[in-house]
Amino acid sequence: MTPEEVQALFEGDGGYAFARWGRQIVPVVFGVEDESLPVIKGAFEAVARLAGTEVAETDPELGANLMLFFLRDWGELLDVPNLDAMLPGLPDTVGRLERAGASQYRTFRFDEAGAIRACFAFLRMSGGMEKLPAETLALGEAVRVMLTWSEAAFAEASPLARHPETAAAMLRPEIAGVIRAAYDPVMPPASTDPAHALRLWARMQA
Repeated sequence: MTPEEVQALFEGDGGYAFARWGRQIVPVVFGVEDESLPVIKGAFEAVARLAGTEVAETDPELGANLMLFFLRDWGELLDVPNLDAMLPGLPDTVGRLERAGASQYRTFRFDEAGAIRACFAFLRMSGGMEKLPAETLALGEAVRVMLTWSEAAFAEASPLARHPETAAAMLRPEIAGVIRAAYDPVMPPASTDPAHALRLWARMQA
C-alpha cells in the first residue's frame, strides 16, 4: 500500500480520525444461536492476537465493552431493554438506518487519550448477509471494530479475501499489516494528524 492509500483508510468528510483500542476487548454477542458463539469469539481472538492484544473475560470498568448485535430489522433495536440509555437518540438513528437501507452500523466511545473505550456494532442479516458463513461475518466484523476506519475504507473492497488453497475467509495481507502497525506500542492510540498515516506506512514496511 502507498501512504496515500493508508491515509484514505482513516480519512473522511471530517478529516483524518484514527483510534485503536486502549484496553483489552470484552465482547458480548446478541441475536445468535449458542453454537455460533465459539466461532464469533474465535474470530475476535484471532484479530486481537494479530494486534498483539487479547480478548478478555471482563472489563473492570464496563464489564463488557464491545456489544455486537445480529438482527433482521432495525426496528428490533427499539425493543432492546436499556439500549436507548446507552445510545442517546436511538429512535432517530434507527429511522436513519431504515431510510438508508443500511446493513451495518457501528458507534464508538473513547477514553481521555482518544483511544477506543467501547463499541456498539450492529449487523442486519438481510440482503445476502444472512447467507454468509458465521466465520466470514465474524472475521469481517472483528476487523471493522479494531480501528476507526473511514466509512469509505471497505466500500469497494472487503477487508477479507479467500485462502487460495482452502477457500476459507482470511484477512487481506495489507489490511493485516495496517492493524499490526496500528497496534505497535510506539504508535499513538489516537491521532487526527494525516502525517500519522505516513508513520503507519513506515511501520508496515519495517
